[in-house]
Amino acid sequence: MANIKDKIKNIYKKKNSGVMSYTIVIGLYLVMEILMKTGNLTNLIKSLLVPCVCYIIVAVALNLCVGLSGELSLGHAGFMSIGAFTSVVVSGTLEEVITNDILRLVIAVIAAALVASIIGYLVSIPVLKLEGDYLAIVTLAFGQIIKSIIGNIYLGIDEKGFQFSFIEDTTKISENGKMLISGPTGATGISRISTFTAAVVLCIIALIIVYHLINSKDGRAIMAARDNRIASLSVGINVTRTKTLAFVMSVMLAGAAGAIYGLNYSSISPAKFDFNQSILILVYVVLGGLGNINGTIIAATLLYILPEMLRSLADYRMLIYALILIVIMLVTNNDKLKNRINELLRRKKKHE
Repeated sequence: MANIKDKIKNIYKKKNSGVMSYTIVIGLYLVMEILMKTGNLTNLIKSLLVPCVCYIIVAVALNLCVGLSGELSLGHAGFMSIGAFTSVVVSGTLEEVITNDILRLVIAVIAAALVASIIGYLVSIPVLKLEGDYLAIVTLAFGQIIKSIIGNIYLGIDEKGFQFSFIEDTTKISENGKMLISGPTGATGISRISTFTAAVVLCIIALIIVYHLINSKDGRAIMAARDNRIASLSVGINVTRTKTLAFVMSVMLAGAAGAIYGLNYSSISPAKFDFNQSILILVYVVLGGLGNINGTIIAATLLYILPEMLRSLADYRMLIYALILIVIMLVTNNDKLKNRINELLRRKKKHE
């Protein structure tokens, strides 16, 4: 029995094993499901579950780019919007052909991930030649550009097929047809086929992909290129390839999360995926810890739900939220406090 306990402890202590991340996600899922089945969960919390998991996925994806690769990206809200609107178009097009919601959701998520990864790869060609602040500025600009482009797209479908126009709505949809994207209004009349379970399954898949990459040969090459570019080049590591791989994997997961997010609402607009959204996702990553997947999951969960819990405080809500963020930043970056906590933990272990 003691040997079994030691083995379990070793699994949890093993760096980048991912076991703790899976435990957190599955544990939270089971708790929420039990609370829903017993009727102890308010409608407000229920409405937050799917988007909260989506933000966890996007934050983990961004941590792959920022923490693992060391490239600061401020355009993940843009890739999330690509995934959201791609899934809306795919789901709306297949609605009459495929009546099974789960199958349609899977197809929409895969399509969203593919489109986001293709666009991410094309963007990475010029963007990843830059570093530091320049990279952040360019990715931020991309996020704003993609929001503006989607805000000017008019796309509909009827018995004649797709009808598309840009900037001005010149589409002539018949009575039996429907608009999929309506410019600044975005997408309306969406079939809400996303579920909490589907979001959690995607989150677990995202964690498997991230940990597999981290522990792979490519993951070690990415971290080597992050730590010392010149040394990596000298031993034959293709730095451009490693950066591109991390970036494309990151935006692919962001696109998939955007698909679940978009199909969770009856309507979404491009304005939802603005600069503030990208900064919010970055805050989750920074407060959770760069390269720390467990911390990112916890930070994204708490910081997404917290503003909604403070909504009853009206005008003071965001003030209190900002103060909490400042306190967390001060605490997590306080070396004296960290050393004190570590000392207390060591003393506790000695007593045990």
